[in-house]
Amino acid sequence: MMPLIQKYTYPSPLAGYENATALPEERKADGKSYVNLPSDKLSDAYEKFPDPIDKSKRGGFDVHIYYYQTNKQQKEYAKALWERIRREFPELEIYSFWDRPIGPHPVAMFEVNLHSPAEFGAFIPWLAVWRGPLSALIHPNTDEEGGEAAVELRNHSERAIWMGERIPLDFSVFVDDL
Repeated sequence: MMPLIQKYTYPSPLAGYENATALPEERKADGKSYVNLPSDKLSDAYEKFPDPIDKSKRGGFDVHIYYYQTNKQQKEYAKALWERIRREFPELEIYSFWDRPIGPHPVAMFEVNLHSPAEFGAFIPWLAVWRGPLSALIHPNTDEEGGEAAVELRNHSERAIWMGERIPLDFSVFVDDL
């Protein structure tokens, strides 16, 4: 089921930069990328997730790693990957290895929570290499106004990042509560 178009107004990505110096049109030596204005500091996003991403115990991002429960090879690979993640990233929250659909997830999966940009920066590139034949949904957890169902729907759809094949989620679990 496709999500409903929500009445949500996204803030301008240029908020706070309204009176900033114009960006140069000059390109770097590669001829493709642009020369940017120098800054005296790195973005705060290197150290903490931007608002409205949740910074509490819940974690900033959920990573759902899917496998088709009736596919023996995928199930074996997913179980091995789950174990490898638990061994290589013991600091992360790694949840149950589900053998059936649960919530909006139409196939079996397991979930990993990421609590910081450092965890995200380490785990997501690692997963890109090691996810094998499996698909992964990466979505933020946000702390913002609006009903929980509307926020969860937006986080699982409009703000979703996919690795591998996109698996259609069952949004009725959120839509029914709107």
